[in-house]
Amino acid sequence: MDEGSAPKYKQRDSLRRRSFSSMEDREGKGDFLTARSHKSSSFVDDFTLREYWWREERAVYSERYRIVSGIDEAGRGSLAGPVVAACVVLPWEWISHDLDDSKQLSPIRRQKCYHEILCTARGVGTGLIDSSRIDSTNILRASHEAMRLALDALPAGIKPDLALIDGYPVTPFPVDQVALVGGDALSGSIAAASIVAKVVRDGLMNLLDQQYPEYGFAVHKGYGTLGHLSALKKYGPCPIHRLTFRPVCEMKVSIKENESP
Repeated sequence: MDEGSAPKYKQRDSLRRRSFSSMEDREGKGDFLTARSHKSSSFVDDFTLREYWWREERAVYSERYRIVSGIDEAGRGSLAGPVVAACVVLPWEWISHDLDDSKQLSPIRRQKCYHEILCTARGVGTGLIDSSRIDSTNILRASHEAMRLALDALPAGIKPDLALIDGYPVTPFPVDQVALVGGDALSGSIAAASIVAKVVRDGLMNLLDQQYPEYGFAVHKGYGTLGHLSALKKYGPCPIHRLTFRPVCEMKVSIKENESP
């Protein structure tokens, strides 16, 4: 990015995903999809993994960006707890056979890849916005704020000149960005960020479960499962619930109505 110029962004939607819509579209994509369908990429060679996970990074590298980060968040749809974002700068063309969209990984593989990322990444930063802040703004603004905090939390000396971001453009944002819908399944840097954000947030929810054991946060991580909704109905919201989210808000209103004389 030129000194003094305003940050730029690009929006890429499903175009790149459509280019992978058949097994014949890109050499090696079929092997990767087969591996993912078996919940393992252990029998896919390193070349195929690198070709798949580094296409987006190579594309922006060709535009003369040199330090590229991936950014993703976890907990946006949860009814309780924080939203956590991660920003990861990987060594160029680093791959792991456990690397994937965090939602595709088992907890064991996700934890394993998380430790690999921490040991090998050039930089990892995380940002957290709690439920009270989410309620006072909204979840979109809170998610964007967490992403900016994650970028700022990178180690000194690691300053990306472009961020690959999962989803839609983040505004404002201090560096150039490429927003990729479904980016955690398209970019290795974003996939790594999705893993870090998920593991960090899950750990926080496990700790919060010890404070509020009646809700089962260690099991559902604050999402709207039947067990969580049942606990909400029985106990009402606790201090980490997002009171502006409809299921929580409706439960709070219902409790107040029942308590009225």
